[in-house]
Amino acid sequence: MCDRNVNWVGWYRLFIQGWSAQMPETCVVNSRCGTDYPMWLKNGHPKVGDGVVSRHICYYWMTNCCVFQFNPIRVKACPGNYYVYEFVKPTTWSANMAYCADVMSINVGYTTVTPETTSTGINITLPDECKSQATGGCVENLFDQIENITAEVLPLNDVTNILDVALNTSEKIIGLYINQNELVSYGNRVLKASEKLISTLVKPTDTSDSVKFTLDTVEAQVFMVGPNVTLHKIPQLDTTNASVDIDLIGIAQNNQETKSAAVAFMSYTTMENVLRPDFFNTSDDSVKTMMSTVISATLPKTDNTKLTKPVNFTLKHIREFVSGGNLSCVYWNISEWIVDGCSVVKTNSSHTVCSCDHLSTFALIMQTSSPPEVREQDDPLMKILNLVAVIVGLVFLSLALLTFAFCRWNPGVNNVARINLCLSLLLAHLLFMLTQQFLNYILPNQVLCAVISGVLHFFFLSSFVWMFIEAVLIFICVKNLSQISSKQREVLSSRFIIVIGYVIALVVVGVSVGLVPEGYGSEKCWIKLEKGFIWSFLGPVCVLLALNTTLFISIIVSLNSTLTKLNAGVSQMKQTKILVIKTLSQFVVLGCPWILGFFTNNSKVVEILFLSLNSQQGTFIFLIYCVLNNEIRQQYVDWLSTIFPGLEHKAIKSAPQNS
Repeated sequence: MCDRNVNWVGWYRLFIQGWSAQMPETCVVNSRCGTDYPMWLKNGHPKVGDGVVSRHICYYWMTNCCVFQFNPIRVKACPGNYYVYEFVKPTTWSANMAYCADVMSINVGYTTVTPETTSTGINITLPDECKSQATGGCVENLFDQIENITAEVLPLNDVTNILDVALNTSEKIIGLYINQNELVSYGNRVLKASEKLISTLVKPTDTSDSVKFTLDTVEAQVFMVGPNVTLHKIPQLDTTNASVDIDLIGIAQNNQETKSAAVAFMSYTTMENVLRPDFFNTSDDSVKTMMSTVISATLPKTDNTKLTKPVNFTLKHIREFVSGGNLSCVYWNISEWIVDGCSVVKTNSSHTVCSCDHLSTFALIMQTSSPPEVREQDDPLMKILNLVAVIVGLVFLSLALLTFAFCRWNPGVNNVARINLCLSLLLAHLLFMLTQQFLNYILPNQVLCAVISGVLHFFFLSSFVWMFIEAVLIFICVKNLSQISSKQREVLSSRFIIVIGYVIALVVVGVSVGLVPEGYGSEKCWIKLEKGFIWSFLGPVCVLLALNTTLFISIIVSLNSTLTKLNAGVSQMKQTKILVIKTLSQFVVLGCPWILGFFTNNSKVVEILFLSLNSQQGTFIFLIYCVLNNEIRQQYVDWLSTIFPGLEHKAIKSAPQNS
């Protein structure tokens, strides 16, 4: 489904199967709401008294919940607890992008939960008015019934059925709570009801016992120890996305009367929509992202709840960690997330271990230094400079390529390496320019972005291979002191050179894809910097530059030795000397600027220098090999005279014929 092609006119109210709905106010991941990239409302809905307000629209991509912001839409809260929206066409294109909606009131069937045994006398039901429509009042009533349960112990089946009804029904009416205070109050009731139900699974035991269950909305495990427990340490309590290590044996021993204790551990899969990361208040204007499921750990029916040692929680990252992000282990304190008593012990790309000196409801929140939408906005000056510089470089690369391919060259000149060098640079710079110009359209398709970065990796790397091959050909020429073309027919055929030139780069890219397939597709559709994957490009480049340097030293030594033995006025020797100088200059200008790539971080001057030098590689090749070559320059004049018959041929000063 895609809303980009819709001609939005006027105001709209959202319905799902006849029931009123509203846009979500928190991040919605990909492949939800019937589309690949669902759009959600930033900064929340207004109140009735606020009138018409403007709100930005975001959608999730990679690790960022709000990478892009479109033109704002207008929203109005209406009496009767619903909203109307003045939608606009998204300015960023995606094949499948649509406004998302959450159900505000949803049709549910009549639900009665009764125990398998009647000894407890528990009977939790939805009121009659909730048989066809679940509302906030229905959920509040359900919570009241849960809190009024007097039974000390309930069968597992009862607990899971009641909890499933409560959490599923709650999830469907989250949109009714339109401000932070209401949402916080609702979240607290969910936690209280869940903890009350889970506590009824705790029953007296002489040694040890455990209960574990998994629902769509929550996973839970309860472990109990008694006075005659034989364990020295209880097993790690774990769920799919989290685990906890707690000294329950020590806690039980501190209970002088019963010598028993119990711990209840829960992992909520959807609680981040209620206890939002935005409730983590910090002094800076950082962006908060929930990196784990919300978990809860309590000591139900335990007299002395003082911990003997800090508790360690291992939290699995549910989103990709952003380089430069700051992780915080937080706990829920009635109305907000705070860090008091909790700290990060260790972390890696997939998990973080938190240590806390108390039990509560916990989560892992990542802070990034600035809003994603700000980071994505490139400097306008750099955009213009980049576009102009690359276009100029592409023009001269094209001219050089045409010159190498169609102009008449000295029979001793082999342009195979130069043609393919120009072709690789031309395709690389052209693809790079088009990618940056249409980046907003490409980024939503992560596969396409990764493919583009792999192709760029291949073409830029192949250009260095062709520079190396050019140096090898010069080395052969100097060693044999004969026409390079005839010698190459004996040693290196053009077809063999072409195969080598592209196969080396292809092998490097293939190995990189096989070892780290997720290394391609950064936010600029280039190689990612994480895990040192950038060395899949810089490593081969450094090796090729080192080999080129070694070859040129050998060439200069060999050429100098030969010139002292032979007549320096020999034409072939002069051509070889000039060719060596040109190729050495090409190596310096085309290869060395990439070293600046190591030092571009946070330096605008170095970034501009890097951009200017690398984008003008084609300009340098055209000047050094074409414009400064007398024979080619004469052919330019002859060609221009055929287009402009009135153009007079001007004499060209005599100079050594260059290659």
